[in-house]
Amino acid sequence: MPRTGTAALPLHYGKAPQWLTRRMTRLARRIITVFIEEYSQQTLLARLSDPHWFQALGCTLGYDWHSSGLTTVLTAVLKQATEPAEHGIAVCGGKGRLSRQTPIEITEAAQHLNLSTATAHRLRYVSRISAKVDNTAVQAGYPLYHHVILITEKAEWAIIQQGMNIQDRTARRYHWRSQNARDFLVEPHNAIVGDAKRQIALDMTARQSLQCQKTSTDIAKEEPAKIRRMLKSIRPKHQKSLQEWVRCINPTNYVVDTLYMPRNLNWKAIKQAYEFQPRNYEELLNITGIGPATIRGLALISQLIYGNAPSWKDPVKYSFAYGGKDGVPYPVNRQAMDESIHFLQNAIENARMGSREKLKALRRLRGYVPLDREIK
Repeated sequence: MPRTGTAALPLHYGKAPQWLTRRMTRLARRIITVFIEEYSQQTLLARLSDPHWFQALGCTLGYDWHSSGLTTVLTAVLKQATEPAEHGIAVCGGKGRLSRQTPIEITEAAQHLNLSTATAHRLRYVSRISAKVDNTAVQAGYPLYHHVILITEKAEWAIIQQGMNIQDRTARRYHWRSQNARDFLVEPHNAIVGDAKRQIALDMTARQSLQCQKTSTDIAKEEPAKIRRMLKSIRPKHQKSLQEWVRCINPTNYVVDTLYMPRNLNWKAIKQAYEFQPRNYEELLNITGIGPATIRGLALISQLIYGNAPSWKDPVKYSFAYGGKDGVPYPVNRQAMDESIHFLQNAIENARMGSREKLKALRRLRGYVPLDREIK
C-alpha cells in the first residue's frame, strides 16, 4: 500500500556539529564507492536527482529527516567525500558565497576529469542557466541561496539547488539531471520539492507558457520607448485584469500566495535586449539585468495586450517537511554509525582483493526491505 501525505514543520536554526559531519563524510565516501562499483556514476546521478533517494541518503548519513539543512549539509558532505581521481565525479558549488565559486570549481574539476575546454565552457553555462531559470523563470517566492552541480568524467551532470522564502521561512529544492534537461526552458526539472503548492506561481518553463515566452522575446526586441507605451496603455484600461497580478502589493518582493507586479522594469536591461535582439527566450533570460521583475513585466504585456498567458500552476512536484537540526526523531547513534563505516570499508577492501561476500550480503539484506512506491 503506497504511503502518501505531506508534513509542514517550522524551520529551526543551528549548525551541524563537527563530530557528525566528520562521520557523515566518512560514511558517504564508503557508500559512494560501493554504489559506483556496484552500479555506475550515471546511476548515482540519477539517484541524487530523485528527491526521495536524496532525502533517504541524508537520513542514512544521520541527518535530521525533516530539516531544510539536509540539502546544504548533504551536498557539502558529498563534496568532501568524492574524489575525481577515485570516483570519477566532482562536486562544485555550495551555499551562499560558495555558490559564486562554482564557475572556477567547474574549470578545475574539468581538468581533474580530463574534460575538454569546450566541455568545461558548456558545463559553466549549464550551471549559470539552471540558476537563472530557478531564480527568474520560475517565480514562487524562493530566491536561490544554494547551488551545486555534480559532474562525471563522461560530462554527465546533476544539479541540486535550493531557495528560501523570506516571508514564511520555508525552503524549496530543485533537482536537475542532464539526461532529462534537453531544453532548459521547457519543463527541465527532474523534480521540484518543497512546501504545499502556492496559489499563485509564475512558471515560464511550463509548456503552457511557450507562446508567452515567444511573445515576451518579441516584445523585448522592440524599442524601449514602445515598451513603455505598452505598459502605460495597460494600467488605465485593464485594471480588473491586473488584479490577478497585483492582489497585495508588497515592495519587498512576495507575500505567501501573491506575486508583486513591479511598477517599473529594468530599463537598462530592456535596452540591452533591444540592442542584442535575442533569438529566443533562453538568450533573453541570459542577458545581464533580466531578472524576476522584468520577466513578470514582459509576461504581463504578453498576456494583456497579445492574449498569450503564462502558466500560473505551481511546478512543485513533491512535498517534504523542513524543520530543525535537533535530534528528531532521536539522537544519532555514533557507535552504530562508526560500525557501518568500518563494515563498508572492509567490504570495499575485500571486494578489491577478489572477495565480494560482504557486498553480496548487502544485496541479500535489500531483499528483506519492501520496495518503496512513488509518493505523490
